[in-house]
Amino acid sequence: MTELNNIYNTIRQLASHEQAEHHQCYFKTGEGEYGAGDIFLGIRVPTIRNLYKQFKNTSFNTLTELLKSKYHEERQLALFILVLQCKNKKTDQITKKQIFELYLDNTKYINNWDLVDCSAEHIVGAYIFDKDKDILYQMAISDSLWERRISIMSTFYFIRKEKFEDTLKLSEILLQDKEDLIHKAVGWMLREIGNRNLAREQDFLRKHYKLMPRTMLRYAIEKFPKDLRQKYLKGLI
Repeated sequence: MTELNNIYNTIRQLASHEQAEHHQCYFKTGEGEYGAGDIFLGIRVPTIRNLYKQFKNTSFNTLTELLKSKYHEERQLALFILVLQCKNKKTDQITKKQIFELYLDNTKYINNWDLVDCSAEHIVGAYIFDKDKDILYQMAISDSLWERRISIMSTFYFIRKEKFEDTLKLSEILLQDKEDLIHKAVGWMLREIGNRNLAREQDFLRKHYKLMPRTMLRYAIEKFPKDLRQKYLKGLI
């Protein structure tokens, strides 16, 4: 507990009421919004990143407790440290499995888009890259917005390895999702595929673009030449 209290004391000294108010608005924490109930200390991400270097050797038990904090930045710090440990070449497979399982057991605390996006590919995607991927398909049909976002964002790791199949299959599952944050995530991942293999992205788009939510399509075609973007937006492909 001393280790945890040391982190609490360090991070809470950096809190800013003014910045916290900004974050509460930016991350949509009002009633009925996607981040409802999230509480911020008001600490900028670069500051949190400096802290994770300071606390990179924090014990697994302490990180588990930190991930359950009511404060967004403390959960974010826990995720940054877990990612750092996953990426450390000295971390063995047993520890990586423990981190993976901890992550999946606590998705209710990974409850905003920035928390998902900084961690899913490095913890989930990296671990299951050469393993069974059923968990992604289970999360893709979850009632939890954040689990659905984790499912698609985890595949960013695969995309970086030039493996696109799971991203494309999950994109089909999420094609008619009701949440804008899923539309953005799917469109972003499709765009990342296109950055590496434009033909694969365009093949997917030709089959599905007329059914896509507008935001998803706009994200997917953001890097296309202007005239080609307009053809997609006008349904002329």
